Amino acid sequence: MCGILAVIGKGKDPQLVKELSKRMAHRGGDGSDLHVMENGSILANERLSIIDLNLGSQPIQGSKNAWMVHNGEIYNHQELREGVLKNHAFRTKSDSEVIVHLYEEYGYDFCNLLDGDFAFVIINGDDYIAGRDPIGVKPFYYGLDERGRIYFSSEMKSIADQCKSFSTFPPGHYYTAKTGFVKYYEPEYEEYENANQPLDLDLIRQSLIEATRKRLMSDVPIGVLLSGGLDSSLTSAIASRLLAGGNEKLHSFSIGLDADSPDNIAARKAAEFLGTQHHEIHFTVEEGVEILEKLIYHIETYDIISVRSGVPMYLLAKAIREKGIKVILSGEGADEVFGGHLYFRNAPSSEEFQKETIERVQKLFTADILRADKSTMAHGLELRVPFLDKDFLDVAIRIKTEEKQPKTYEAVEKYILRKAFDMSENPYLPSDILWRQKEQFSDGVGYEWVNGLIEYCAAQVSDEQLVGAAVEFPYNSPTTKEAYLYRSIFHKHFPQVSSAQTVRKWIPKWQDNPDPSGRANAAHLNADVEIAKSGIEV
Repeated sequence: MCGILAVIGKGKDPQLVKELSKRMAHRGGDGSDLHVMENGSILANERLSIIDLNLGSQPIQGSKNAWMVHNGEIYNHQELREGVLKNHAFRTKSDSEVIVHLYEEYGYDFCNLLDGDFAFVIINGDDYIAGRDPIGVKPFYYGLDERGRIYFSSEMKSIADQCKSFSTFPPGHYYTAKTGFVKYYEPEYEEYENANQPLDLDLIRQSLIEATRKRLMSDVPIGVLLSGGLDSSLTSAIASRLLAGGNEKLHSFSIGLDADSPDNIAARKAAEFLGTQHHEIHFTVEEGVEILEKLIYHIETYDIISVRSGVPMYLLAKAIREKGIKVILSGEGADEVFGGHLYFRNAPSSEEFQKETIERVQKLFTADILRADKSTMAHGLELRVPFLDKDFLDVAIRIKTEEKQPKTYEAVEKYILRKAFDMSENPYLPSDILWRQKEQFSDGVGYEWVNGLIEYCAAQVSDEQLVGAAVEFPYNSPTTKEAYLYRSIFHKHFPQVSSAQTVRKWIPKWQDNPDPSGRANAAHLNADVEIAKSGIEV
């Protein structure tokens, strides 16, 4: 895990590239290095040591002239070393090194062999390839400067003022000068008609357990985010079982405005049941407001829900890192995979439900995953997401749509996931945690957080400023005072048109209130756990 920067082409000052790379120093903390190729191209890296703490520094040289930088984790690196790459001589034990050897073995066609989360660049003389993981768990940008040099970077801030134009590198693609962008990830679930698989609760459970097992790979301590919601609680429950019998307790972390916030209450109960070493963090609305500018600079977006959720996640990540934890598991992605957002209840048909599920997974890299990665990596904390494991996605998204939709209005969301882990003997979680109603993270920390944030923004922005917003910001114009303030802060740090165009605002479908808070949906008030359970027919 780290921050990577590559400049392809001649004439770029290595000292300047080093300074550009240092803009992402927060993503590393365990080392910084740079390699200048014979043709003048440059690779730079800010390292966070997770695997092979001693020898795994980057850039990494392959067997001959190819060099590589990589951000992320390759969970099947040992399998690759012992299999298709068994005849290659490795310089390190780093999971990253397999990427450059796969290039040497197969040329450009190797990304589908990687099981993990990644953004990488390989330079071999005048040849090069850049690639990004299937879902876009790792952030990645590319751009072009006035002299025709192409840039690749983990974060926008390292290249925004260097390029005449830049954009987000599409997930599931690789890029070379010879081929342009090539889509290597083409799962069957991308076609909504392929949601035709029968429900298999055992397969769902075992697939998620295996996805979590992979993500426990580490040479440093691992913790879990535990909000007390279904997704993080299941991830924590599985991890605690897989790590049972170890020398140390699993550390879990939650955050809220106070001890009585919805998430902290539920997390406390889940942690007690699981036997984790639990840490509860509190913050005030004033403390959250105080870091707004810093947060928006780090997450590089003005999307409302990303900012609302990003603040508590940023504060929580800081506290986790101070405890000595460098890797954390999260439940991100489950809502998109299973149609768990409350607005999914209003889907007009099974077909539209499934299409929205697929689109939300495909666009996670513009929203929740972007926010989750950058708000945690702002403190050098690596976040891993079992629900976005590509094998698990193949199982979960292709289940028949009618099995995933609530069978009555009252039925709780993601009920087949809950049912898969509803074990009467040796339960994974207490029943009221397993069946707890969906709360978005920005709501679960305490309803006064979003309410207070909206009030603060209203006091900072005049009516006249909001009226002129469309002229001041013609692209993606803000329509509320909250949106205007976030956009103004973003523009201060990223004034380029290309910067604004990397942002996608998330607005829930099929509900009258366009606010992205889960509380804007009527189902939030109408839900009842016992009624929901009685309406389940699996």
